[in-house]
Amino acid sequence: MNAEQAREYPADAMPCEATRLMLATKQGNKDAFDTLQERVRAQAFRLAHAWVGSREDAMELTQEAFLKVYKARASFADGEPFLPWFHRILRNACFSFLRKERRIARHSLSQCNADGGECPEDWELVDAGAPHVSERLEQADRAAQVQTALRTLSANDQEILCLRHEEELSYREIAQRLRVAEGTVMSRLFHARRRLKERLPKELLEDLSAGGAA
Repeated sequence: MNAEQAREYPADAMPCEATRLMLATKQGNKDAFDTLQERVRAQAFRLAHAWVGSREDAMELTQEAFLKVYKARASFADGEPFLPWFHRILRNACFSFLRKERRIARHSLSQCNADGGECPEDWELVDAGAPHVSERLEQADRAAQVQTALRTLSANDQEILCLRHEEELSYREIAQRLRVAEGTVMSRLFHARRRLKERLPKELLEDLSAGGAA
């Protein structure tokens, strides 16, 4: 575990502590905001990187999102959890960047959620740019194929897969982050995984299945 990871809170403590720090920031405590950035930055960067592909752009967009948080601190509602609020700010910053770069376009989902849940507006990345890198697969020969397939998915699919498999959030935590029902999370994950598998070569799928990773 590196120094940055060591400064992060355990997953179960993060939501409450992040909200507490944000409320202290709202009340004028600049040290609390510095601490909040330290605790949340690594997760925010990983999510931004999943969307935009470039490490440099992800770093800048993460910092931009924190700047927007600080500027909007007075509007943070006392009863609102911080992480879902910050997730929306970061997502908007990344999508605004992708639109300016002409790397994102509106995308109509062909199927709504199987459980009858919401069918959110989605975005399709039209220019893959640098591939999203899964750190756990980075050293494996099959990583390039998985990364390429991931970058062909819509933004919503990449988001839900990143939250589940990169951030390792539970269904409940993802539901809270995205403000949707847990059933919607499960449905979106099911369809995102299916679409990912459809883009993977048959040989790779067989390899993953044999290794218990599919």
